[in-house]
Amino acid sequence: MLNMEKRQEQILFTIIKEHIKTGQPVGSEAVANKYKLDVSSATVRNEMADLEEAGFIAQPHTSAGRIPTDRAYKRYLESLKEKKLTAAEQKTIDELLADRDEGSFKQTAKALAAVSGSAVFWAFYRNNLYYTGIANLLSQPEFSQTELIYDISAIIDRVDEIIGEIFDRVEFGPQVMVGEDNPFSPICATVMSKYRLGDRTGLFGLLGPMRMDYEKNLALIRFIDSKLRS
Repeated sequence: MLNMEKRQEQILFTIIKEHIKTGQPVGSEAVANKYKLDVSSATVRNEMADLEEAGFIAQPHTSAGRIPTDRAYKRYLESLKEKKLTAAEQKTIDELLADRDEGSFKQTAKALAAVSGSAVFWAFYRNNLYYTGIANLLSQPEFSQTELIYDISAIIDRVDEIIGEIFDRVEFGPQVMVGEDNPFSPICATVMSKYRLGDRTGLFGLLGPMRMDYEKNLALIRFIDSKLRS
């Protein structure tokens, strides 16, 4: 499975994209019919069985469909293509970041939360943290179960502590951390960037479910990072 066949990879990426879009487990018929892969549902079922055995997809106990695992998202991220922001989005961010001070960073964080549908954190330097968009995180369907609401609340309570722990270890530049690699929680994904502005170092990013729009979110983080460096 390390050398995944093209058809298996196509089916896996189709499952990921459909799950990102709907938040629901994905069945073989949806993959075969909705995405017109020119293969039968039976063939898709067989390929999905192999993908499940290899640890790329899993079956939630309440559904007949499958959802991507950490391993699947990491595979998907390896092949992710660069996505450009719209001219309007670029203009908005340019205007918000004009002053490059705490006030402009907070306004940018709010805009980022609105566009991405994720929670946003921004450490202006190690001991000065701002975060917004928490309601975005709590409203995700995968976090609606009682025990996960508790887990997400615990993450929010520890955001400043976690950022304090990772601040010096995180590399500069845009990066994605998924599942077990995510310092905030294995049930989440983070797209973030560490930057240097003058004599100060900052860290900002998006925190959301693993089912996030990585293309869009990475484009947002990369664009902001490029503006802070210019």
